[in-house]
Amino acid sequence: MDTAFDWITIIIFAGLVTHFLQQSADRRARQNPLWQYAIAAAGCAVGDWLGNTGQRAAAVVVIAATLGFIAYVHFSRPDAREDH
Repeated sequence: MDTAFDWITIIIFAGLVTHFLQQSADRRARQNPLWQYAIAAAGCAVGDWLGNTGQRAAAVVVIAATLGFIAYVHFSRPDAREDH
């Protein structure tokens, strides 16, 4: 945990895990396939690795793309929201 990229990606990943656990516990909610979480987790890992190896611009792009993927897949699609 030496760089800002470590902290940023850990925070994103922690939020992703929290969302996964909430979805898993709520039987009424639409369940996202596990591969969608794996893609987002891999995006965090790749973004962190790029940032730690000095490729900051690429890391920012990958982290931003990961956040966009998470927002689209898990929150903004019409079938992602359920009226309870």
